[in-house]
Formats: sequence, C-alpha cells, structure tokens
Amino acid sequence: MSRSAHPYIRTPTPTHNMGWHLGHLSSLVSRDGNPTDPGAELLELLNDPFKQPLGEGAVWSALGSSVGITVGIALLFSFVRPYNTVVYAPKLKHSDEKHAPPPIGKGVFAWIGPVLKTSEHDIVNHAGMDAAIFLRFTRMCRNIFLVLSILGCGILIPINYTQNSGNSEQKWLKRITPLEVWGGKQWGLVVVTYLFNFTICGILWWNYRKVLQLRRRYFESEEYQNSLHARTLMLNDIPKNMASDEGIARIIDEVIPNSSFSRTAIARNVKVLPELIAQHDRTVRMLESVLAKYLKDPHNLPAGRPTCHPSKKDPSYSTYPKGQKVDAIEYLTSRIRELEVEIKEVRSTLDKRNTLPYGFASYDDIAEAHAIGHALRSRKPKGTTVRLAPRPNDIIWDNMPMGPSARSWNRIWNNIWIAVLTLIWIVPNALIAIFLVNLNNLGMVWPAFQTALEQDTVFWSIVQGIASPAITSLVYLALPVIFRRLSIKAGDRTKTGRERHVLAKLYSFFVFNNLIVFSIFSTLWSFVAAVVKDTTKTGDAWQSVLRQEPATTLFIALCNISPFWVTWLLQRQLGAAADLAQLWKLIYGFLQRKLSSPTPRELIELTAPPPFEYAMYYNYFLFYSTVALCYAGLQPLVLPAAALYFAVDVYLRKYLLLYIFVTKTESGGMFWRVLFNRFIFATILSNLIVFLAVWVRGDGTHIQAFAVVPLPFIMVAFKVYCARVFDDKIHYFAIRNVQRNPEGALKDPLRSDRLASRFGHPALYKPLITPMVHAKAQNILASIYKGRLSDGREAYSGDVMSTSGYSDAYILDPMTKSGKSKSALPGFEIVPEGKMDFEYYKNRPEFASEHGGGEIYGRHADSIRPGTPGSMFNGSEPNSRPGSPSIPTIPRMGSPGPGRSYSPFTPTATNDNPYAQPPDIGRSRSPLYSQGNESGSNLVSHAAAMPMTTPGSREPSMERPASRAPGGVGMLGGGPRGYGNLPQEEADHDPMAYDYFRSSRTRREF
Repeated sequence: MSRSAHPYIRTPTPTHNMGWHLGHLSSLVSRDGNPTDPGAELLELLNDPFKQPLGEGAVWSALGSSVGITVGIALLFSFVRPYNTVVYAPKLKHSDEKHAPPPIGKGVFAWIGPVLKTSEHDIVNHAGMDAAIFLRFTRMCRNIFLVLSILGCGILIPINYTQNSGNSEQKWLKRITPLEVWGGKQWGLVVVTYLFNFTICGILWWNYRKVLQLRRRYFESEEYQNSLHARTLMLNDIPKNMASDEGIARIIDEVIPNSSFSRTAIARNVKVLPELIAQHDRTVRMLESVLAKYLKDPHNLPAGRPTCHPSKKDPSYSTYPKGQKVDAIEYLTSRIRELEVEIKEVRSTLDKRNTLPYGFASYDDIAEAHAIGHALRSRKPKGTTVRLAPRPNDIIWDNMPMGPSARSWNRIWNNIWIAVLTLIWIVPNALIAIFLVNLNNLGMVWPAFQTALEQDTVFWSIVQGIASPAITSLVYLALPVIFRRLSIKAGDRTKTGRERHVLAKLYSFFVFNNLIVFSIFSTLWSFVAAVVKDTTKTGDAWQSVLRQEPATTLFIALCNISPFWVTWLLQRQLGAAADLAQLWKLIYGFLQRKLSSPTPRELIELTAPPPFEYAMYYNYFLFYSTVALCYAGLQPLVLPAAALYFAVDVYLRKYLLLYIFVTKTESGGMFWRVLFNRFIFATILSNLIVFLAVWVRGDGTHIQAFAVVPLPFIMVAFKVYCARVFDDKIHYFAIRNVQRNPEGALKDPLRSDRLASRFGHPALYKPLITPMVHAKAQNILASIYKGRLSDGREAYSGDVMSTSGYSDAYILDPMTKSGKSKSALPGFEIVPEGKMDFEYYKNRPEFASEHGGGEIYGRHADSIRPGTPGSMFNGSEPNSRPGSPSIPTIPRMGSPGPGRSYSPFTPTATNDNPYAQPPDIGRSRSPLYSQGNESGSNLVSHAAAMPMTTPGSREPSMERPASRAPGGVGMLGGGPRGYGNLPQEEADHDPMAYDYFRSSRTRREF
C-alpha cells in the first residue's frame, strides 16, 4: 500500500489520488486563473477553510481568558454581593419560611459555604424539583466527562502522539489526533469507545435511580399530597355527545367500571373573554407608559398632551378620522372603561355558552387517580385522551379546545417551518465556519485585514479564541423565542410540555447546524467541486461520484476543525460567569431607569426574581456534551474542556437557582426523560464518528469498524431497559388499582367546587389589573384627564358573582381584598416611592404568575388542606367554611346569623377563587399590613369580613352529603346547590338515571 500525494491520505493505488482535493479551485471559476482574486480565494476557502489554523495560540488564549475572566467575575461578585441583595439574592427577601434558601452572611466569601453544604433534598424544598433535576443533570455531566477525560487523555493521547507519522513540523494539536494512526493501532480507539459507552451507561443508570427516588419523595411530599392536580385527570378530545359532566364519568366508567365516585367538570366556552382581558392588560400598560412619560416631572409638564392612534380592535375605530391621532390619556381611559364593561357582560352571560371538548375528573385518593391514568395512558375511550392533570397554571388554555386533526396539521406545518429555518441558516452558518473559526481566511479575501493580521499575530489569535465562540453563540439568542411560539401554534397543551418540545427542537437545530453542517461543509463543497471537475474531463458524472472518497475527506475535515471546538468549550465558562454577575439585569435596569421613563409596574418587575430558562440552558448543556462526545475520539482535549466547564458550572448554577432564579412553572422534574434520550443519541452519534475513523484508518479488513457496530444497538437496548424499569414509577404514584373506599367520596363535599374553579379558564376569575401611577403625580393626576375608570374594576361589582357555574364566591372590593388601599382617584393605584418593590406585590397574580407562580411566596393556589375543605390559604382558620359534617360552624361575635362564619382573610365562600388574594404572612409581613397604603397604617382594611356561605344556606350539620345534580356527576360547578346557587332536583330519586345505583354506593345515612 502506498501513501497518496496528500500527507493525510492513504489509498490502495495511486489511481485513487485524484480530484477529491482541489489544490486550486479558482481555476474552475476564474477566467484569468489569478489566484489572488478575492472571489477565487473565497471559493478555495469553501474547499478547505481550516488549512491555516491559529490552533495552539487560540487554545491557550481561550483557556487563559476563560479561567481568568471567570475568576475575576467571581471575585467581583463576592465583593459586590453583600451590598446588592436585590439583584444577587432576591429569593432571600421574597420567599416564605419554607422555601427560603439558607441565609448568607455579609462576608466576602460567605456565599460559598451554603452552596457547598446545601443537599439535594434541601434544594427540592428551597428551589423545587425542576431545579434539583437541573443540578443533578449538571453533576452527572461533570462526573461523566471527568471519568472520560481520564480514560481518553490517558489512553488516546499517548497512542496518537507516539504513533502519529507526521513530520517534525506538525502541530502538536494534530499529533494527538488519529489523523495518521494506521492499521492495528486503531484498536486502542475501539477499546476506549467501549469504555466510554459502558461508563456513560453506568452513570446514566445511577442517576435514573436517583431521579426515581426524587420523584417518589416528591409524590409523598405534603405539598403534592395536598394538591388538587395530583388527584385529577385531564380528558381531551371528548366527543360532542359526551361533552358534559356526566359524559366524563361515562367515559371513565366504560374502561374502569369499578372506579370510585369522581367529581367532574366539563369546560365552558369563554368565547372572546381571554382576548378582551389581554386587550385590557395591554391598554392598561399603554396608559401607564403614557402617564409615566407625561408625569415624569409633575411640576413641569410638557406643553402638549400625549397622543396616540386608536386601536384597530376598538369597535368604534371607524368613527375616528383615519390616520389622525387622539388624546392618549382620554382615549386609553375610555377604552379601559369600555373593555371592563364588556368583560363584565361576557362573564355574566357565560352560562348560555356551549361546552368544550375537554374536562377534568377528580378523585379522593391520589393512588386511584394515578392508577386510572396509567390504565388509560394508551387507550382512547370514545376517542378521548386521558392524562394526569397538570397544575392549573401550567395549562395553555387557548390550545385546550383544539381538536386532534387541527393539532396534527399544525404540528406538520410547525415542522415544515423549522425545517425551512434550518436550511436557510446553512449559508450564514457556513460563512461563520469559514471566517470566524480562522481569521486567516478573512485576510485572504480582505487584503487590508491580512496586513493587520500579519503585524500582530498574537493579538488576533486572542481575538479568534474569544470572539469566534462568543459570536457563534450570540446569534442563537432569538431561537428559543421562535421555537416557543411555534410550539404554541402547534397545539401544546401545557407550558412545561411546550418547554420540553422547545428543548428538543433547539437541540436538533443546534446539532444539525452548529455541529454537522458546521463541521462537514467544506467536505461537501470539496466533494461537489471534485465531481464537477472530474465530470468535465470524463463526461460521466456517476463514475466521477464513485471515484471520490467522501469518508476520507470527512475524517480529515473533522480532525482539522477539532481545535476550534476545544477553544469553544473552554469559552463556555464566560456564560456562567456572566449569569452569576447578572450583567444583563444590571445593565438593563440601569438603562431603563436612567434613559427612559419606567412605569411603577416596570420598576416593581425589575426587583422580582427572574425566571430560569430551563429549555435554553438544558439545550446548551446537551449540545456541549454532544460536541465533547463526538470529538472525544478525534481530539481528546475536548473532554477535559467539557469537564472543566461542568465542574465550575455546577456550583455557579447552584447559587443561581438557590438565591436568584425561580422556576416560572414547576413540572415536578419531568425534563429528565428528554435529557436522557438526547444523551443516548449523542453517544450513538459519537459511535458513528468512531466508526468513520477506524473505517478510514483501520486495516484493509475493516475489522475494527465492524467491532464498533454493536455499540449503537447496545445504547438503544439500554434506553429501552431504563424506560421499562423506571418510567412508570417516575410518572405515576401508583400503577395498580387500589381498594375502593366507599366513604372517601363524602369526606370533602365541596371538592367539586375547587375542581370547577381551579381548573376553570383563568379568564373567568382573573382580576383586571389597575393602572399604576407614581405617588409624586397623585395631586396632578386628577386634573390631566377627563372621565373615570371603574372603581375597583366594574367586572366585580356586586356581592355575589356567578360565572357559568364556576364561581359563586363572595368577592371583596378588589382594591381591598388584594391588600391595596383605595386611591383618592377612582380607577388608579397610587404607588409610593418606597413601595416600588416586588416584596409588596409578590402575591398578586399579575406579578407572581411571571415570577414563580406565587408558589415560593406562600401562595399555593392548588393546595387543599385536610379537614378544612374551604381553606386554601395558610392563614385560614379551621372549619372556616361550612361543609364539614363532623364539626358544626359556631357563630362568633358579630356574626350575621346562624350558618355563617367569618374568615378575616379568605374572600371565598361556596367556591374557591384561584386568584383570590391570600394574606401575606411571610417572615417580613404582617397580615394587617396594607400594601397600597402609603402610610402603612390602614389596620382596619381586613376588619369587615364577608360571610362565608351564600344567603339562606342551611347549617352544615343539616346538609345532605354530595349528590349528583341533573346532568352532572357529583357536585359540579356552582357548589352544592348547582349553578348560580339555584335549587337542584335530587338525581337519586330517578331510578332510570345513569348514576342512580352508582352514587348510592357512596351514600351515607344521617
């Protein structure tokens, strides 16, 4: 066997030494053959963009800058942190007693101790299951790459360096690659690959077991056991003839006839209500922005009043002169008033609307609900999909009514758009691969830059090592937003499910464009160019294709590009350090305060803990791992580079999740399977690259390549094994039917109310936000606008609001119930300068929903308290609501009469309002503290409590147990007296009714 003319190619005969590599591609496209022509140079760079790398200098500069800048930022953070806890420890201030992270002293390095000592169990309590799974995945990656670094660098580097047959001038970065390791020496790579796979499988299996233990502990936690969603099933795609409360029970009984009594609630069509509320929120924010700019200096108002164009969604839009602006303050206040009136009218007429093809069924026993969900996971009774219900705040309500056909078409179009975006990005990605990876390539087509490059090679090596990876990463910041919107249009029903789909799409996009296309573009171009050149000589295109050696070309290209990935992985430390320093938040907050006129709402949101972007960070971690695994056999230095990143990042992210970031929507750790599957895929992809290497550089029998073939199948078998052993136990509290408790259905006769209210569309309950104005403009505010807004939101006027059977709750004046004192100017909320802090508003839904859902602040809208079925807040008194058959309600002083009780903080009665304001009884707040009162002395804001039962209700001891109302199963919608608190017939009196005999099994004699 002879060596080919190219130094890195070995072929059986000299006849194969032809046009796969073009020494002068410009001769194909340049008329005069001038090799200095920039166009010809560009085409030659497309052929081989890595022929003159600045490898060694870039690697050392990347390592030095990464470690140096990271240490510097960490030291700066340590000195600044004690003096800026609003930015660097907001959760210490806002979390309730249970979820507060460990306290930190004022010392410079006081933050290191709690980070090192906080256990995984404590992380679950302080930050939630998603945060614990994230940190476990980070530690797993660290452990994997530490072990692989020892194996890869300890075995492959000595073999490659000693056996590489390159000349003495060959760079050491190439000598540690298998570029010229031939024949039987490739068995070392095969053995190391098997060790890699077995190591990965072992660590993955160990962590799968740990995730199972975390999930079981999560199932047994007090919060989960007392949550409503844990015992509830969600049914989608219900046939129209079964779209009723009774129909839900029939669907479940068809498959599980022996199930216990379930409370069911079918969804009601809210029509345009969500869009009206969204318009209202946008209009309020627009008015706040206008007022903030106009009243920036109340003592020196601008000469002209602010103007704006009328909204095209305004029904009276046609009455305004086309293209003419109107007074912004008057128009927006009028528009807000009209929207509030319209929202009130729509809410009051929802009882006349039709039902939607989804609903919920709740059981008393969590184990039974999960066993039924497990039994129906692969079945579709009546075409209905039955799943465990997510948290109410996790549901994407606009997508719930979407039918299966519409969802399928939307997903097809979603995939088409993503494919188009992926293909379009190939061209700019190829240019990045040519010019950002190697600045010499840019100098070839830009003579002036080439002169500067030759004058200071060290400086441009540093620039290449720092700028190239940074720019490569920055261009993808918009991708999560794009994929998130596409996933919503595709019909995702939950926010956490959408985030998992965004993660999957981001990972696919990154692997294809950032890894595959980026790495093999020059190979594809060389292959096509060689085929074209050979075809012009022989005239036979197919024979020209057959004469090429794409495998060898691809192998050489991967070895040549490997130094870039080492520098790229080393630079990843800068992202973690920037997150620790919260540079973006500091810069954005400074610019917003100094260069703009922020509204009080925007200033409050600046002090809130930011949500953690799990999909984005998981994608980065998976992509880093995929790059390291794919290049581990070609460039072993990628392994310690990845290990260094994860070793540092595991501690920095731990601090971030404990003290700074919050989980916007908790999934309970359901990201794990997506992560596991992608790690398996990355390992299989790395096996394919090893197969390529030993195929090209192995002996003539290719026995080394055939030895690698079983590895992908081993990984697939391992994935199937883990799925069968662990997945059911991870997803379900119980997978077998449990013994039915006939008395269980009656221990909480008002749970159906909570089911209908908490799993009702938020548009039915969500309080309308109030325009916020700075207190310094309070005196001038009344004189700058005409008209008035509703005082306390007209949509909530009246003592009792009935919303299509979803709520018969007494509603306090929203300005009072949410802890806000009434403003002297109706329709506005005056915010003092000293209270523009998230601490005073953390339990209000418009703020908490974007910053942890209120769960870490003591507001658990999905929790139920055993023995107090009417209570959803920690401050409620036992038996503060009627319905407990064991203990009658005792009237207290000032009681309006028998059968009514007071709760000083709970504005709910027969039904729970999931958006009702709980008392703020955290460590730094008194229950009587008025959040909106400037003086803070409104101590009687909660004195006049509302009656806790509807007028005319009977004594709890006289109430009959729950019975199924006509057309419904269990106590549905509006409480024990049905929708609108109207008298209902006893369904049990009709022996022909569907549930006559079934409900009689749970009847109890009084």
